[in-house]
Amino acid sequence: MKISDIHITIFQRKCFLISLIVLVTVNHSRSQNPVIRDQFTADPSARVFNGKVYVYPSHDIPCTENRGRIGWFCMEDYHVFSSENLTDWTDHGMIVSQENVKWVNPASYSMWATDCIYKNGKYYFYFPSRAKDSLYDKGFMIGVAVSDFPEGPFIPQSEPIKNVQGIDPNVFIDKDGQAYLYWSERKIFVARLAENMLELASETLVIDNLPTAGLIEGPFMFERNGIYYLTYPHVANKTERLEYATGTNPMGPFKHAGVIMDESPTGCWTNHHSIIHYKEHWYLFYHHNDLSPIFDKNRSIRIDSLFFNEDGTIRKVIPTLRGVGITDASRQIEIDRYSQISDTGVSIAFLDSLDTFKGWKTILETKGSWLQYNGVDFGNKNFKKVVIRVKSKTGGIILIRLNNVLGPLVAKVIVPSGDTWNIVETSSSKLQYGVQNIVVQLDEENIIQIDWISFNSTLTR
Repeated sequence: MKISDIHITIFQRKCFLISLIVLVTVNHSRSQNPVIRDQFTADPSARVFNGKVYVYPSHDIPCTENRGRIGWFCMEDYHVFSSENLTDWTDHGMIVSQENVKWVNPASYSMWATDCIYKNGKYYFYFPSRAKDSLYDKGFMIGVAVSDFPEGPFIPQSEPIKNVQGIDPNVFIDKDGQAYLYWSERKIFVARLAENMLELASETLVIDNLPTAGLIEGPFMFERNGIYYLTYPHVANKTERLEYATGTNPMGPFKHAGVIMDESPTGCWTNHHSIIHYKEHWYLFYHHNDLSPIFDKNRSIRIDSLFFNEDGTIRKVIPTLRGVGITDASRQIEIDRYSQISDTGVSIAFLDSLDTFKGWKTILETKGSWLQYNGVDFGNKNFKKVVIRVKSKTGGIILIRLNNVLGPLVAKVIVPSGDTWNIVETSSSKLQYGVQNIVVQLDEENIIQIDWISFNSTLTR
């Protein structure tokens, strides 16, 4: 099949126009985990294109009557997000929908984990779904959509890739330019891709030497210093953990090498990931059910740093709420995404349990309890005020320190008593230039709730 064979429907033309509008009226999300706060996202495939990071996640939505299967995964379309600093994320809008792919059953709500790769001057977006044609009545198939730009518009091919049945497509291009397609269906499969990136150019191989007990899916391949890393989620016990195997060839053989991330401590059944090297650092993209703690089929993507040992093995990644990226001091700093926390006296709760997209609040309950938030950029500005959104029935005092709980005191915030949220301003001193850590500490035996903290500058050095 050739790209010239594609017929652009009226719906696709509308999607193209919508995409152009979205590029002008994009939505922005904050840093910290989870990364995207205005919708559910999962299975993040992160890629570096043109000096930016692009993430192609699946898009969880709540199932309703006649819309998906109640109590299960429900996904009808895909968005793409981009960032230059891993802090400010732009939603470029919907790029592919089950409604505009000729071969997909538009009632299946099964647009699962994806990948995107650049080759031959084009961006190739790979996605799985259930087919509507009885010829493809073999479970999930994998299709391709093609674009001139990483954010779209993407034009889906009219048929799925022949001889590929399964989910979780991943594409790896080796140093010699050869592209490989990986996918899963209880096992992990690999085959060479043809130069047109739309069909297989070899027989399919099953990758051996991986764990045989428990579900394995979601392959993601990358290469570093001549070592090929095949990474994947594996249900070794009850929920998925992230593991990896290594080899000297992208088609194997591979040897199991270890665990990248342990099972979710809160019982989220799935985890799905990707790994990138960006601006001299390595990052792990994965997901968790932060915004839907009682239903793990509505998930949200996260990012944490990833490190290697000298022998090339991967250090285990411990999930964090703080995530990665630097927070501008003049922004509303959501300290509930903390870096460190005292052993007692601090808790995190939703601002509105009926609308979790509004985010979280920090609750300080014991004198001396504290919370530390790392990576606040004060730049070269002279910040003179601390601004904080707080609520406390009894009132109280909050101390703001730099660097650690024993660091210099830069502000003492008097919190008024009452049942409503208040924005309180107070003067600050001894603030330093550049990137600093901030500590928020309770000075009295009261209960104080904090939404966010910010700093105001009055002059530039």
